Amino acid sequence: MTDMPADRPHSRHEECTDCHAIPFVDNTRTITATKDGQVTETWHTPDCPGYTVTKILMEDGVRRAKERDAWAQDIFPAVRERLLKDAAARAGGDEAAPFVAALTDLVQAMADLAGDGRLLGLSEFAEILQRHFPAGPQRPAGHL
Repeated sequence: MTDMPADRPHSRHEECTDCHAIPFVDNTRTITATKDGQVTETWHTPDCPGYTVTKILMEDGVRRAKERDAWAQDIFPAVRERLLKDAAARAGGDEAAPFVAALTDLVQAMADLAGDGRLLGLSEFAEILQRHFPAGPQRPAGHL
């Protein structure tokens, strides 16, 4: 087992209540991280029932995520086209025009990145909204 680098938070060891495993060559380590940065590691024996349940749940989560992604990739082009068509029909100078324009730009930016498997970051999101609702500080020059 190796120590974590000094610039990363140290993990907290949590004993498995099913198998009480320790770090060993045949054992499996699971690592969980919370939103507040707490990292917990738990070791399991190969026949640990708790690890078996965790593994089944993780595999099911991966399967469901892949299904959601496939569904979204299938339906997104048609939904985006309906949005753009409806936005074009409503963009005739009414009070909602800036909101419609911002929404269509956000959807377009998300579509452009989705093909590469990337997500729209907060800075890109803020830049698009700033373009449609200008006020406050501008993005610093030279920053991505």
